[in-house]
Amino acid sequence: MPTIINCRSLVEGRATGEVLISEDPISFYGGVDVKTGVVTEKGHCLYGKSIAGKILVYPYGKGSTVGSYAIYGLKRYGVAPKAIVNIESEPIIIIGCIMAKIPLMDKPDKNPFKILSDGDRVEVIAGKKKGVIKLIT
Repeated sequence: MPTIINCRSLVEGRATGEVLISEDPISFYGGVDVKTGVVTEKGHCLYGKSIAGKILVYPYGKGSTVGSYAIYGLKRYGVAPKAIVNIESEPIIIIGCIMAKIPLMDKPDKNPFKILSDGDRVEVIAGKKKGVIKLIT
């Protein structure tokens, strides 16, 4: 039986890709280079890593409301994550994902930090209200 994590869907869409985990919150404005997708916040657990094309799993966002536009900028430069999964999404992340058409889910029914690891391949299916993360073996 495949590993499935049920979530609340906030922005509809589907994506398949590699997981990138951060147990640290992320600030897209000032914490991620919008032209490269590389995390630039010193001391962040993802410092120096690219979020481009990843299924980005992190607890919640932080920082300025300009973060929504930074997420949109990542998409315009072709370096956005394929999908985002949060423990709790706030308006900055939701609006950015709506603008950039990035699938977004939160409120997982299982702790993704205990189930998923960097590099795992998953499929994210964000429906109208519910979504799932399927671990691909």
